[in-house]
Amino acid sequence: MYNEQFQLLLHFFKALADESRLKIVGILANQDCSVEELAVLLQLKEPTISHHLMKLKELDLVSMHPEGNTHFYRLESEILQNLSKKVFTTEKIASLVESFDSDVWANRVLQNYTEGEEPAQSLKEIPASRKKRLVILKWLVSKFEQEVQYPESIVNEIIKRYHPDCATLRRELIASQLMQRENGVYWRK
Repeated sequence: MYNEQFQLLLHFFKALADESRLKIVGILANQDCSVEELAVLLQLKEPTISHHLMKLKELDLVSMHPEGNTHFYRLESEILQNLSKKVFTTEKIASLVESFDSDVWANRVLQNYTEGEEPAQSLKEIPASRKKRLVILKWLVSKFEQEVQYPESIVNEIIKRYHPDCATLRRELIASQLMQRENGVYWRK
């Protein structure tokens, strides 16, 4: 199922990754047209239009119906809507990516901003980027035990093991809601 949906999505994007084909879809969304009409509207040659229509027909996005000696093409909007429902949900698109280690980026940030090895690892600098700073803060909060209440002096002592600016990091832990504070007592959330 994964490979089938991936291939379908890949063919869909390949088919629509062309300006002329997108314009054809737009025109056919408004009216049925012959190859000749599309060629005039898009200022392209008829064989070029036929080629583009063939690519769209491969996905069943367009269909052809004869009227006398002329063949008219129509956008199959139901197919487009069904494709959208079948493949274009956040969950479906996310499932198209083969499993990967989501911690790779966080590990790279830690590698770039820390030095030494545990337990003597230290923070070289506090990242300016909010996203990178959050990675560092999550790493730092892991140095505190769950369900333990710490007085501010102990919080400062633990933070100073990793970086001298304990006040900034302490405030950041609270602001990012990784720790809570009440009456000078801190704990992990």
